[in-house]
Amino acid sequence: MLNKYAKRKLLGKNIANYRKMKSLSQNQLAEIVEVSREHIAKIETAKRNMSMDLLFKISSALNIPEYKFFIFK
Repeated sequence: MLNKYAKRKLLGKNIANYRKMKSLSQNQLAEIVEVSREHIAKIETAKRNMSMDLLFKISSALNIPEYKFFIFK
């Protein structure tokens, strides 16, 4: 079983992968969801937690269902 840091790291990696699939930079995604680029970078590298509200905004911005961020391979 993965610990919470490992899960957060995989979640961030999934967000980064979906963001790149949509050809968005961290800066572009940050502008859409109204946070700083640094905040997105820290989420993608598991250096910062995010709220559920922000997860919903990211999901909407990327047009990806929330559950897909939690599919860890």
